[in-house]
Formats: sequence, structure tokens, C-alpha cells
Amino acid sequence: MKLGSSRRILMLLVLMLAVAALMPLSAFAEVPYWTNSKENQGRLIWTQPAYTPEGIFGKDLTIPDKDKPGTMKASPLQNPKDLFIATNDHIYVADTGNNRIVEFGPNGAFVRYIAIEAKADNPELKPFNKPEGVFVTDTQDIYVADTGNKRVVRLDKNGNYIRQYLKPDSKYIPEAFKYDPTRLVVDKRGFLYIAVLGGYQGLLQLDPEGNFQSFYGANKTIFSPLDAMKRLVYTKQMYANEISKLPGAISSVAVDHDGFMYTTTSGQGIKTEQIKKLSIKGLNLLENKAFGEVRRFDMKFATGGQVTSQLIDLAIDSNGNMTAIDSSYKYINQYDANGNLLFFWAGPSSANTTQLGLMKNPVAVDANSRNDLFLLDGQEGVIQLFRLSEFGAKVNEANKLTLQGRYEESESHWREVLRLNANFSPAILGLAKSAYKQGNYQEALELFKRGDDHKGYSDAYWQIRLQWFQSHFSVLATSLVVAVILLLIGERATRRTKWRLAWKNRRRSKNSFIVQFKHMFYMLKHPLDGFSALRFEQKGGYVGALILLVVAYITLVVMRMFTSFSFNLVDVHRINLLSLLFQYGIIWIGWVVSNYLVSSIYRGEGRFKDVFVGSAYALIPLVLIGIPLTVISTVMTLSEKAIFDFLQNVLYVWTAFMIFWKIQSLQNYSVGETIVNIFLTLVAFMTLAVLALVVLGLSSDLKDFLYEVYQEVRLR
Repeated sequence: MKLGSSRRILMLLVLMLAVAALMPLSAFAEVPYWTNSKENQGRLIWTQPAYTPEGIFGKDLTIPDKDKPGTMKASPLQNPKDLFIATNDHIYVADTGNNRIVEFGPNGAFVRYIAIEAKADNPELKPFNKPEGVFVTDTQDIYVADTGNKRVVRLDKNGNYIRQYLKPDSKYIPEAFKYDPTRLVVDKRGFLYIAVLGGYQGLLQLDPEGNFQSFYGANKTIFSPLDAMKRLVYTKQMYANEISKLPGAISSVAVDHDGFMYTTTSGQGIKTEQIKKLSIKGLNLLENKAFGEVRRFDMKFATGGQVTSQLIDLAIDSNGNMTAIDSSYKYINQYDANGNLLFFWAGPSSANTTQLGLMKNPVAVDANSRNDLFLLDGQEGVIQLFRLSEFGAKVNEANKLTLQGRYEESESHWREVLRLNANFSPAILGLAKSAYKQGNYQEALELFKRGDDHKGYSDAYWQIRLQWFQSHFSVLATSLVVAVILLLIGERATRRTKWRLAWKNRRRSKNSFIVQFKHMFYMLKHPLDGFSALRFEQKGGYVGALILLVVAYITLVVMRMFTSFSFNLVDVHRINLLSLLFQYGIIWIGWVVSNYLVSSIYRGEGRFKDVFVGSAYALIPLVLIGIPLTVISTVMTLSEKAIFDFLQNVLYVWTAFMIFWKIQSLQNYSVGETIVNIFLTLVAFMTLAVLALVVLGLSSDLKDFLYEVYQEVRLR
């Protein structure tokens, strides 16, 4: 009876564990996509859905059938290009293929079509021709980027024509400038900011009367290393024949409640600043920020084989969050007002059906007053509603308070978010900022490290270090004074003692290992003579070199593993010591072999042993500076980064000079010959690396070939 009861209890526990394990999956099963965030190191964080798809509308549009009076016929959206949500939450769509603007109510119910009827007595009243952009002001005036007619049209709230904005006449606009408006916004002064097709000069800024003001928010021209080389090598005529490098064209523009302008830029080679937040002077407030998220396992689904994201439109909600759509991966990316990633989700839809929550060709996005998202699918001709989930709302509220500097108020919200998802990095950093603001520096230190925020960690450690010094300064100062006094007294008292005299008159050891060890320190003062002594006076050998190589590898490991988190950008949990050893060994052997071969051909006098031993002894600065620098870094903050960088540069430069002097001394070269030798050694090293990769790539085929030859010989 007891045995049966125990079995039932065990089965019940197993069932409860299975249900608990499946509970997180149920949250993901509600939507047809994954929702992710990322840590600073780029690792994916799986989260509950921030938005859930609630519905699709826009397919059931109808118009009167002229052939059958009194009846209606279907008139769905055709190749729509833009979507805008007004302050009253009405939704306006630029129905490009049907040459009209369609207005929907807040819940997606059809309201009206907006078009212009042609009138013979007024040439300005001509129908829309492929309109691609729409914007509605707070007073409900409607602005339409009438792309096919090369104009912007202004209508009142009833759809009545007010005026048009044609290409302005200005000497500051290039002759070749093409005025094909695609997107636009209007600020509170009535100034227009127009994105034109292929307009690399930036947004065209017009005053309310249509006069040209300036080009605003132009992108930078991207130059590759190859372009820089061409500038150095090519003649003026050759460079003039090259295809001109132009900045990326702005694909979309938006404005927030505070009047800040935002743009998106998409195109080949654009990896940073795809989203820009512009100041009144047109300067990017999110400079050098990278946008556009990618799950590596989704790369095969990218449209047209694109590897980089292509952000083509964005919306700014009431919290200042930026939501951008990616035409390559069909993702929706959401960032906070400072450009920090919150979520990204969705993905490509099936080619055969319309799937709620997934998209075939996203072209535009906007947010209503409740921060719900409406996304326009240009291929399907539909609008999808994504409603903010409970989890997403908690994150938004907590992040809003943090960005406003109300850290104490945000703490309870972040703790609730962290309770729902213990790995959500923004929540960890939000709590870290709250702890720092309240003076809980130790807690903040641990949270900043967990959230991979190096600057926050450094600031928290600076406060901890300051408090420690303030409380221990008197003890430290007193101890230092006492130690100096005792040192002086001890030095005077023992100056004439027997052991001091014996130490001064000690005999030099003839043990080879001790001689090699002491010679390392001699080389630091006299590198050229020291390297010569390795060859001609046998002051170095394979044993000492191997010990140095082992110590150098240990130094590399210590530097990678134990450098302070403030300066160490490498995730220590992802360091593979065997992989590091393999890389270290391959590079070392490749360098020694390449340098020996080049030196043998290029009038060198050194033996292989000299190259091997000398190259090992050249790593002495790495050993002498690397470990002390690692120890010192643990008590430093980013405020002392200049000191840390200086010592690190000393390590690298000193090691480089030791290698230079090693080649010059052992091979009996002049300075010029040494430089040539190093260059040829690097070329030889790269050649060996390429050959090794080719051999590894063909190893499988070579094995099959040898096996077939063996089979042929054996059978005959």
C-alpha cells in the first residue's frame, strides 16, 4: 500500500514538473512568431510577446459599380505605400495603386475615400497619380506626397483642396535634383520635410508657402578601405572615371511629440545609423548606433539574399519608442528613445496564405494613442493590428520612468518585469540604475555586470572605491609612514652586517637555467647586445624559450580572464582555453617558420634555433607588463582608462620593438633590411595560412582519392 502511494506521489510530481516546463511555451504558442531581445554581447534573449496580433482589415473595401448602378464591387488596396495615424486615432493609407487616400476609423472600420476630382477650369485640380506618402496635422489637414504628379498636395479635414507644393525654384537646388516626393512630415510651424526618391541630399525643407529653406539631415558618404586605396593610387583621370560615391537616400521620415525628426536609411553597405534622430541643426543624436536585428538562423529567409537589415519605415509612440520595420527579414524592431533595443519579433509569411502576425512585404508602420501598432503589408494590401501585451506595457512603463530619471519609481515595475522574465537585460539594467541612484553601489555593481554594462559597472565601482578610501585613508597613510620609517631604520641597522656583505660579494651562478633567467633582464636594458648573446654566448636555449612561451600563454589567459570588467569587453564565460592555445600555437609556429625561411633567403645569418629562441625572448614585455596590468586594472575605473590604454600600448609597442631588434641583431641586418624582412615574413605567413586552408579544404577529397587508389591497387 505504501509502495503504491509512493508511486502515485512520484507520478504526480512528474506531471507537475511537465506542466511547469510547458507553461512558458504556452505564452509563445499564442502567436506565430518568436519575440526576442539581445544582451550587449549580442546573445538572444527569448521573451514573452511584447505585442500580439489582433486582426487584419483593408481587404473588404468596395466602390459603386458603374456598370451595375445601385450595386457595389470589390476595391481592395492596391500596392499601398504609406500609413499614418492621426491624433484622433483615425488611420490614413496612401493607396498608391488606386490613386487615392483611404481613411479608417480607430478600430479599422472604413470611413471614406479621399481623392481629387479634375476640373477643366483649374489645372491644379488633377487626380492623384501614384501617391506614396500621407501625413495629417493636429488640425486634421491632410498632406499627400503625390509622387506621380511630382508635388505635395494639402487638403483640409473634409478632403477639400487647399494648395500644392511643386519643386521650389532656388539656386541652392541642383539642376539634376529630381522632385519625386515619397514621404513627408509637417512640424508645428507648418514647415514641410519631404523625402524624395533617391534624394541623397537629405530631406527637402520648405516653409508653409513652399519656399526652399534647406536640405536637412543628409547622410554621410560611406567609404571603404578599397576607396581609400584608390584615392592614394589612382590618378585624377582614373579616379574621375570611377562611379561616384553618394550618401544613402532617406527612405522614410517621422516626427515625435516633442518635434524631433527621425529618418530611416536603407541600402547596401549601410550598417550603422539606419535610424537617425535629428536635432534642430540636423545632427544625429543617435550617432554610431547600429540598428536592425538578425537571428542567425533566419538569414536564409532574407529577401533577395540580403545579409544586412533594411529598415524602410518607422513610427514613434507616446513613450518615445522607435518601431522600425525590416523589409529583408520581415521583422518589427523596437528601440527606446536612446536607441537601446527592447524587442524584435515577427517574420516572413507563407507565400500561399495571409498569416496573422506575419508579413509578406511590410512597407509602413505607425502607432496610435494606446501605443498599439498598425502595420501595412504592400503585397497583401492589408493592415495588421498588433496590440501591446501586458508584458510589453510593463516594460514600456518601467523604461519610460527610467529614461525620465525617475529611477526609484521604476524599481517596482522592473522587478515585476524581471519576475516574468529573469533574463530580460533592460530590466536588469533598469534595476541597476535604480540601485545606483539610491546609493546601493554593491548591488548596482553586480547588476551592471549581469547586464553587461561596462560604464555602469565602472561608475558603481568608482563610488565603492571612493567610500573605501574615505573610511581607510587614515590607516593607509599611517601604515605607509610607518613602513618608510622602518625601512630606513632597517637599512641603517643592517648596513654592516655579515649577511649583507655576503650578499654583495656573492659568486655568480654558472647554472645554465639561472644564467638564461638573468639574461632576460639584461636584454631589457641592452636588447641588441642581448639578442647577439643568445647566439654567440649561448645565453639562451630551447628550455628557456619553451618556459617563456608557456609563461606568455599563461599571461594571455590571465589577461583575458581576469582583466577588470570595466576594461574587458570579452565574455569570460565564452573563452575556450584550448581554442586560445591552438590559435597562440599556430600563430607562433607560423611566424617562426616564415621568419626563418625569409631570413634564409634574404641574406640572413641566424639559425632556426636563433629565430625560435629569439622570438620567445622577444615576448618578455608581455610577461612583465601583462600580469601586473591585469592586477592594476582590478582597482581602476574607466576614469583612468587613459592610463590603462597607455600601459597596454607600451606592452604592444615594446614587444614589437623587441621583435624588430631580434631580427636586426640575429640576422645582422640594417634597419632598412629589417623592415623588408618583417614585410616579407608577413607575406609568407599569409601565404602559409592560405595554403593551410586550401589543404584543409581538400583533405576530405584527398582522403577519398588515396582510399580509391588503395582499393584499385589491392583489387588488381
